[in-house]
Amino acid sequence: MSATLYEQDFYAWANHQAALLRAGNLSAADIEHIAEEIESMGKTEKRELVSRLTILLLHLLKWQFQPERRGASWEATIIVQRHDISDHLADNPSLKALLPATISRAYSNAAPMAVGETELPKATFPLVCPWSFDQIMDENFWPS
Repeated sequence: MSATLYEQDFYAWANHQAALLRAGNLSAADIEHIAEEIESMGKTEKRELVSRLTILLLHLLKWQFQPERRGASWEATIIVQRHDISDHLADNPSLKALLPATISRAYSNAAPMAVGETELPKATFPLVCPWSFDQIMDENFWPS
């Protein structure tokens, strides 16, 4: 029944599983799917970090390479993403261990996006992220 409910109505399945766990009825719980969903939640948190870093890096690249187009919107995006990344890492401190690979992944997304948004040549942008995590997150860092 649980596997069928899992496939047909995830919301109902999740509530049912939560009730079973709270009641201590582990033998009736759908342990395999519960484990999958917990792993998926962890992956979601990592994807959220990559996404926010991508947006931040994109705007830092635009800030550096299109100074004539700098404006309040780009500045606000940089500030908000820095705050959101800080909050996300505070809520998920184990993600800090993944920062080098996460920054690399985010930059590999941000650089081609910067090419598309700025219409500058691909060669304009460094092949790897030119900034450290501390620089990226420093509220006083605005690349020139």
